[in-house]
Amino acid sequence: MNIADYKGVYVFIEQRDKEIQNVSLELLGKGMEIAEKLNESLTAVVLGHGLEDKLDELVYYGAENVIYADDKALDVYMTEPYTKVISEIVNENKPEVMLFGATAIGRDLAPRVSARVKTGLTADCTSLDIDEETNNLMMTRPAFGGNLMATIICPEHRPQMSTVRPGVMEKLERDETRDGNIEKLKVEIPEESVNVEILEVVKETKEKVNIEESSVLVSGGRGLGNPENFKMLEELAAGLDGTVSASRAAVDAGWINHDYQVGQTGKTVRPELYIACGISGAIQHVAGMETSEFILAINKDEGAPIFEIADLGIVGDINKVVPAVIEELENK
Repeated sequence: MNIADYKGVYVFIEQRDKEIQNVSLELLGKGMEIAEKLNESLTAVVLGHGLEDKLDELVYYGAENVIYADDKALDVYMTEPYTKVISEIVNENKPEVMLFGATAIGRDLAPRVSARVKTGLTADCTSLDIDEETNNLMMTRPAFGGNLMATIICPEHRPQMSTVRPGVMEKLERDETRDGNIEKLKVEIPEESVNVEILEVVKETKEKVNIEESSVLVSGGRGLGNPENFKMLEELAAGLDGTVSASRAAVDAGWINHDYQVGQTGKTVRPELYIACGISGAIQHVAGMETSEFILAINKDEGAPIFEIADLGIVGDINKVVPAVIEELENK
């Protein structure tokens, strides 16, 4: 493969029920940054059916070009049809970089595409950058159970592919003055490529916990002492129009559901305010919340690593500090 033939940054746009997923808009923001460093263009690739009214949004969030593959067989995600179409787009257009969200769909699709087009894939990345000397994409992800961060490159094959965690990258401000080129792609999907028939889509009935979308998170760790203290954190979160979250230690102890977990084995968040209550600040947890706008740490151990990244630290017993904050909020 002649890597000099490969140009441009491509982002796979994930849609569910004809709604563009937030992680794709985040990747457009990062994709624009990478494209500028490479002096190349940014292209959004979206598959589906009846999405014409959604395509301008991709331009408003940074895409210079949009490739839209429209077919009834692409309306609901299925592995083989999507893999076939994306692989054909890659082979035809030869992008230098291709990014996917590290979602259930992205984690299913990206490795299959990388195998078809004979390149590598770095999964579950938390950071992306360009080596200015070689133009290699530096893809950073947790390794060895999160005890270190590994930066991986793919110097001899293209495209350079990675899946990126939701909530890690920052999406651009929506700008309706941006112009872009929209190309509608005619695709042919043979019957042998539709190896699964979807009879029914049954949606989850339980309320989905989406801590990545909250602007305020009140997070509890092992230092809470017991699961009952999460009620206190819920009260504080309610007073701040926020949401409760947790460290892995609290989840492993069975105090709270995994959906609330922040960290390398949980979710990556970027709230305006992150309040860490009884959390020591292990690297695995910090990697999931260190990009928060403002971090307030409450811990009785003044040597806790969480204070190294906190904007404001309170050394004290959470059973005294948190009720005092709640009382102050009620007084306001």
